[in-house]
Amino acid sequence: MEKIKSRIMKKADIRRTIARLAYEIVERNHGIEKLCVLGIRTRGVYVARRIAQVIKDIEGVEIPVGVLDITLYRDDYRMKKDGPGVQVTDIPFDLDGKTIVLADDVLYTGRTIRAALDALMDFGRPGRIQLAVLVDRGHRELPIKADFVGKNIPTAPGQNVKVFLNELDDKDEVFLVEEIAESGE
Repeated sequence: MEKIKSRIMKKADIRRTIARLAYEIVERNHGIEKLCVLGIRTRGVYVARRIAQVIKDIEGVEIPVGVLDITLYRDDYRMKKDGPGVQVTDIPFDLDGKTIVLADDVLYTGRTIRAALDALMDFGRPGRIQLAVLVDRGHRELPIKADFVGKNIPTAPGQNVKVFLNELDDKDEVFLVEEIAESGE
């Protein structure tokens, strides 16, 4: 069971954060030449699409956007009996030599990103890979660092960050939640 500790971001905060991420991506890459965005399923897909839309608004050019499913690349795949099923990876462009911005909602241990990197390499050889995340909550288990971070939210043991995006959840909000032990009676 979980209890909401605090609301970290509301709709306007998420909109501004995505816009800032998009501007930083364009600025650091000196434009959008060879730039593509790949969203990591599930909510990373919507973060990627939103970033790409803002870049289109800024530059007047649509950049390629794809979807990366990492299910089979996860190091805990065999341990999860009722975990999520394999979904579609959709990369409608050639990765070779491109600057790929991987997008996800929350960066935590780094294991999801490691799996994404492994999956990505099976589809081609990008010139550069960058990472953009809406929220970085710390607690890395692997040496992974985001290039573009929307918001850093330090968490304590027993806390999680829950991202809700309108495309899936009918609302745009980010919460810090605490796990609470269920009392057995």
